[in-house]
Amino acid sequence: MNNLKKLVGIEAAKFVKDGMVVGLGTGSTAAFFVAELGRRVAEENLKIVGVTTSSVTSAQARELGIPLKNIDEVDAIDLTVDGADEVDLDLNGIKGGGAALLMEKIVATYSKDYIWIADESKMVTHLGAFPLPVEVVSFGCGQLYRLFDKLGFQPTFRLDDAGERLVTDMGNHIIDLHLEEIEDTTRLIKLLDETVGVVEHGLFKDMAKTVIIGSEHNGVKIITK
Repeated sequence: MNNLKKLVGIEAAKFVKDGMVVGLGTGSTAAFFVAELGRRVAEENLKIVGVTTSSVTSAQARELGIPLKNIDEVDAIDLTVDGADEVDLDLNGIKGGGAALLMEKIVATYSKDYIWIADESKMVTHLGAFPLPVEVVSFGCGQLYRLFDKLGFQPTFRLDDAGERLVTDMGNHIIDLHLEEIEDTTRLIKLLDETVGVVEHGLFKDMAKTVIIGSEHNGVKIITK
């Protein structure tokens, strides 16, 4: 599986050109993309500026010598490459398995081009088998949990390694919704966007224009919208 992740990470790095401001995604697949960019910076003298989507990616990029800027220090991001937890046939997806969905969505929103990289197991007919992460403020998060429970969303709080409620880089908690299958993505997005206390959710609709998929049988496949 790691070999597929590495293949798509290397393929995505080919889209990066000199002078670009590049959004650097978070997660095990995105880490291979960042690693390949680091190699190109060191060996090919690639001139880029990175904008990261998590503290983990920031640490990796600095170690590799990739110059970084805060998102507010750039006018726009030329290209962002990130992983996805699920991608449907319309190239909508669920993200947030790495608890970085808020930063990931902000960076994606201000990107001119946005590419997802994933192995073939992430391609699905309908979204929802992967639990949908919802980032919420700490104040009143128990009320949100009860609301989601009443709606039949089967919520669980994301926990850290110590068994405590996970705290994101932005200081919030995550409630995962175990929906099994999302029948109406647009309706669910509207509900979550209008729920007080919800900071952001992991539904990424109409954002990625390109998905690079790694397959054991077919190698690397590029799907465009």
